[in-house]
Amino acid sequence: MGDFIDHIESDSISSAPSSPHHSPYTSTSAKPKAENKITFSTKTPQFGSPDRPGTMPPSGSRTPMAYLKSKTPKFLTPLGSPIRKAIHLTKFDPTDAWLPITESRNGNAYYAAFHTLCAGIGIQALILPVAFTILGWAWGVITLTLTFIWQVYTMNLLVNLHEDTQSGVRYNRYLQLAYAAFGERLGKILTLFPIINLSFGTCIACIIIGASTSKIFFQVVCASSGCKPETLTVVEWYLVFACAAIILSQLPNLNSIAGISLLGAIAAVGYCTTIWAVSVAKDRLPNVSYNPVRIGSHVTRFFDVLNALGIIAFAFRGNNLILEVQATMPSSKTHPSSVPMWNGIKVSYALIAACLFPLAIGGYWAYGLMIPPGGMLTALFAYHSQNLAKSVLGFTCILVIINVLCSFQIYAMPAFDEMESIYVKSFKKPCSWWLRMIIRTSFGFSCFFVAVALPFIANLAGLVGGISLPVTLAYPCFMWLIIKKPKVYSLYWWINWVLGVVGIILSGLLTAAGVYVVIHDGVKLNFFKPT
Repeated sequence: MGDFIDHIESDSISSAPSSPHHSPYTSTSAKPKAENKITFSTKTPQFGSPDRPGTMPPSGSRTPMAYLKSKTPKFLTPLGSPIRKAIHLTKFDPTDAWLPITESRNGNAYYAAFHTLCAGIGIQALILPVAFTILGWAWGVITLTLTFIWQVYTMNLLVNLHEDTQSGVRYNRYLQLAYAAFGERLGKILTLFPIINLSFGTCIACIIIGASTSKIFFQVVCASSGCKPETLTVVEWYLVFACAAIILSQLPNLNSIAGISLLGAIAAVGYCTTIWAVSVAKDRLPNVSYNPVRIGSHVTRFFDVLNALGIIAFAFRGNNLILEVQATMPSSKTHPSSVPMWNGIKVSYALIAACLFPLAIGGYWAYGLMIPPGGMLTALFAYHSQNLAKSVLGFTCILVIINVLCSFQIYAMPAFDEMESIYVKSFKKPCSWWLRMIIRTSFGFSCFFVAVALPFIANLAGLVGGISLPVTLAYPCFMWLIIKKPKVYSLYWWINWVLGVVGIILSGLLTAAGVYVVIHDGVKLNFFKPT
């Protein structure tokens, strides 16, 4: 029995960095112990912080799973019961057990596939054919393919950087890994704004798109039933959608929304496939043209090309959630979390490729240069609303609404985690249920207010893509170089240096191009006037 316990001790991995420098959530007044091994005892295991110890629930169980189940009831964990596995006995950072991302550690490859598929494909994919109107057939396909391969590569880097089996450190959040690689000050400067931009900006865009699509769906239904389609104003539709998103956001942690992510992933695959299949089946528009747009001066053309690249870059976001998803999995030296995480990513990104490439290529083939700036969904209603069954249009709208509602949840979770960590770090105790509800409700209504105040933010895809590009394509390469320290001038050394430098340069150019296009072409700045 002693040999078995020693074997378990040697395989355990700490779930949090061993010093405050590695975690933005660890207070300097409550430093974790330097010892990473678990001490087994005949006494009741203790959980909690040193100054606020807690005991296991009085159920007679001696495993951490009983504690986790008490924190996350089964009925709040969709799909949890049939796939639930025995968790490895791992030393948990007390503050991690109180935060939404790492509160539950019963994740698996299925959950990873659900989350990454829901986060990796969304409404931004529908504007990919718009980028092709600038790049043309050849460069459009080449750019789309290279960006996809680039993202999958950097995703693999993040999965393997998540934990260090030698030191027992797990970087449970993108910010933690950035602080470990670049230092806390520089890491915060480089990554904090892009991550906030991705989380907060995506949630705002979800409200705008979800509310607008809800209004369209209501009009489609009313067209055949004779009801009045103008029952609600646009702002009221925004409020209805925001309230639905806020209600769903009350689920406690990242594992508890696995079923929500699965539903959102199914909806995304459904509407992407439906839209490109219908567009191709209806054949090309009369007199369709595929000659890339060449209007204005050479400077204007150059920035138009960069803006098109920014649109493609924006379609490939989601790397900022990889470490968070992997943090929900148990891990040991013999069974590292990187294995199920990478298996889940391979499945999800095979489905993403099966959606994005037909959508971009088929959409451009069907509409060419006549595709509206709003993308494929707008084109479907603009060109086929009269000769397409209302049931197909309504079904497509429903799928879009479900997907953006579910995407809101997974992109909001890091924001919830960050806000709750401020309370946990200050008071050294978990948020009560009513405080958690206030935090999440406040976040949802803040997104609603910004969506109403800045309804044009959804049209800035190229600019947003340029700002967030380093998080996806550049920073993981530099993190690998700093933390893994590959041999100088080796193949991996050259690949990561080249990709990292090119990613930073490209981000600067795409951001400048996005600003230039907004100024030159103009964006209707309809403050507090959503349409």
